[in-house]
Amino acid sequence: MARVLDITDRLTFDGNPSLKIRDKVLEVNADAPTMLKVMSFMQDGGVGNEQVVEAYNLVFPEKSQKAIEEMKLSINDWMIVVQAAMELITGPASETQGEA
Repeated sequence: MARVLDITDRLTFDGNPSLKIRDKVLEVNADAPTMLKVMSFMQDGGVGNEQVVEAYNLVFPEKSQKAIEEMKLSINDWMIVVQAAMELITGPASETQGEA
């Protein structure tokens, strides 16, 4: 029989983190594939408009997107929400780029 290594106790299954805005709690996708894509945006020398929209669609599940849309945020506030979500799953930009 082939060898089996059970690593279940090494893994965390805590679910996704969330952002809180007023009385709304917005789930943020923090799975590895999403995180790696978002991190690649941040490492490619900055995040352009197209990448911000793509990051928004990756980072926020549909339910969270709907709640954000209902808030009728200004573009500046919307960008802050997206940036905060990206930092939540990747850490602050300086950590992502290896700076301390």
